[in-house]
Amino acid sequence: MERLFTFWNYLRGHKYGVAIVVFMVLIGVVDENSLYTRYQRRMEIGNLKREIDKYQEQYDAETQQLHALETDPSAVERMARERYFMKRPNEDIFVFVPEED
Repeated sequence: MERLFTFWNYLRGHKYGVAIVVFMVLIGVVDENSLYTRYQRRMEIGNLKREIDKYQEQYDAETQQLHALETDPSAVERMARERYFMKRPNEDIFVFVPEED
């Protein structure tokens, strides 16, 4: 029992320090807007921004390709030859497929 009183007297003597420590624990860990949660959200925002940049680059490339297909007939022919293996009359197409080990 005497230890409890000694501990209590110690806390009473350092009440501001104890209050600051409790406040820091609440702000740093326990609260739903804690520093740890804010750090996790900031990391998630960074990942999402990188993903947005990746999709923006993909969108720009495909928009440029669409514009080329709408305006340039040779681009349509090139696309047909590369993707769909279309050919002109009297032409042969050779497709090389790598062997699987």
